[in-house]
Amino acid sequence: MPDTLSGKVALVTGAGGGIGRETVRVLLENGARVAVADISEDAGRETIEYVGAGDDAFFHKTDVTDLASFEGLVAKTVETYGRLDVAHNNAGIEFSGLDLADVPVEEFQKLIAVNYTGVFISMKAEIPQMLKQGEGSIINTASALGIVALPGQSAYVSSKHAVIGLTKAAAMEYSGRGIRVNTILPGVIRTPMIEALDVQHPGFSDMLLKEHPIGRLGLPRDIGNAVVWLGSELSSFVTGTSLLVDGGYSTH
Repeated sequence: MPDTLSGKVALVTGAGGGIGRETVRVLLENGARVAVADISEDAGRETIEYVGAGDDAFFHKTDVTDLASFEGLVAKTVETYGRLDVAHNNAGIEFSGLDLADVPVEEFQKLIAVNYTGVFISMKAEIPQMLKQGEGSIINTASALGIVALPGQSAYVSSKHAVIGLTKAAAMEYSGRGIRVNTILPGVIRTPMIEALDVQHPGFSDMLLKEHPIGRLGLPRDIGNAVVWLGSELSSFVTGTSLLVDGGYSTH
């Protein structure tokens, strides 16, 4: 359905690669115009080149941990396209491999600043514009690890659990005023990071594959398609939900 988001304006954070980059492309394919946001200018501009969108996309360097930076993104989006209909708050970082007592406090705080506080800041900047319009759809990226746990991932797991709670609270506060707020919970998605780990640790992907009953790892496009659905009128009665896009990972 190439016109699912015709006339809609979207923004995507963490759009410099992986899930974010592919989501930008899927949004464009479905008729949206897109603000591409990332803290890396090089990566963001590579996304613009990758999607080949012409005037239907622009890049804006954005630090999701800084409110003024994010307010600048929203202002630029509205200045360029007139409104903001769909916000995919996707920026996130990972830190893994250490049990809780061994995690440096600074690393924990950095991860929480991006993965959790960054989502709060993103919504804080997006919601006023959507309230002016009387409508909007916010889609936060959490993780299947937002409902289950994994050893060596205490910081990441806790940040993603927190995003789910924040999403539910925002949905209760704003759904009656036209803003739907939902969360996507990806399983393991085949991104350059996973491919690099597979090179460093042969058999890594095969190990992960066994944890996904559907028989494959996820693709960035799988998440992009979910964003399109949650951002469109096809999901008009959906808010406050946590949508698992995990190939069954969380079922065991």
